[in-house]
Amino acid sequence: MPATVTAEQVETVVYDALVELGPTRDQLHRDASFEELDVDSLDLAELSQVVEENFGVRLKGDDVAKIKTVGDALDLIIARAA
Repeated sequence: MPATVTAEQVETVVYDALVELGPTRDQLHRDASFEELDVDSLDLAELSQVVEENFGVRLKGDDVAKIKTVGDALDLIIARAA
């Protein structure tokens, strides 16, 4: 895990993980909701694992329940990684 985590690093890891789960790269933007991307709770659990492995940030069930958009997820991860 890098000493300083940048927003660009978080965005790259999250977008790459989401593409593995189904959405295309063009569908991904900060305002995209997980519902419109067809990303379900199991997918979010997988994304949480990727985030923890890459940044040491643990997203709990309550956290995941609160995030509705890609931007929400990015902001939470960046805040926790700082």
